[in-house]
Amino acid sequence: MEKEQAYSYKLSKLTEDLRAEVVYKSSDYDDVQIYTGDIHRPGLQLADFYEHFEPTRIQLIGQMESAYMEGLSREVRLKKWETLLKHKVPALIMCHGADITGALLESAEKYDVTVLCSMAHTTETMSKVIRLVRRAIAPRLTRHGVLVEVYGVGLLLVGESGVGKSETAIELLKRGHRLIADDAVEIKAIDVNVIQGTAPELIRHYVELRGLGVIDVRQIFGSGAIKDYQNIHLVCNIELWRDDAEYERLGLSEKTVDILGVKVPTVTIPVKPGRNLAVILEVAAMNQRQKFMGHNAAIEFTKQIDRHMDEKALEAVVADQDATMVALQREFS
Repeated sequence: MEKEQAYSYKLSKLTEDLRAEVVYKSSDYDDVQIYTGDIHRPGLQLADFYEHFEPTRIQLIGQMESAYMEGLSREVRLKKWETLLKHKVPALIMCHGADITGALLESAEKYDVTVLCSMAHTTETMSKVIRLVRRAIAPRLTRHGVLVEVYGVGLLLVGESGVGKSETAIELLKRGHRLIADDAVEIKAIDVNVIQGTAPELIRHYVELRGLGVIDVRQIFGSGAIKDYQNIHLVCNIELWRDDAEYERLGLSEKTVDILGVKVPTVTIPVKPGRNLAVILEVAAMNQRQKFMGHNAAIEFTKQIDRHMDEKALEAVVADQDATMVALQREFS
């Protein structure tokens, strides 16, 4: 089951997370939702350029904008604030603990727009707002599977029910690794090439084992055996061994799966009696770490084979030349 949803972020929650001061609270403050993680510094708009202006973005006022506005007369300042705020932006944030002038407050009250004040520098405030909002509204979906952290690598185990994903997760926990989610994994794209998984609040830290029922991982294995969220680096598709199937032998083909627009490496691991799946997954995690560091064992092995074949071919050529020279020497001697 896979379900993607759209999310928003409450302005009141952003104010709390940002630890900003509410200078003016709009009448709909508790209902204002933010739908984009893009932030806008309206320097050009304060200079009366409104082409390509996006009123759905939070407006951030830094030192440059504040200094520009302070150099204007109150009448002009009031007109510029009103022109900006009449677009009904979600909120306007003043940085550096800037003094809020009467012209700004008058315009905010007139058009009922929230004004916040942050004591942090402009760049710090901007990066924090972008991070908070984008994480909150990131595209996400719920996928059936198990998410574990093995040697710092996030492994998403997928496959048919009953194939042994949860049992393997327990074995990995016993070997010192950590569980993020069992049965259902909430995945969201937190950056261009980064997806992160967590567990639904209701089933967080729990694992279902057929024959035993539901167990509390934190109580049995301790707090060190759990983790609230983890970036996903490798998708492991676990399936029952089929004699008629062709499985990867060298690992030269880099297969990926698309999750929320992010290409994630994937491998198919067949299971049958006698195969220790937990150990195989540990090796898969270590191998993936090696790839992150630029070392691909399959490619290195292939290069070694190629070098060996080239050396053998060269030896054959040299031997053939030597035999020809000997034959010529005999003919003319």
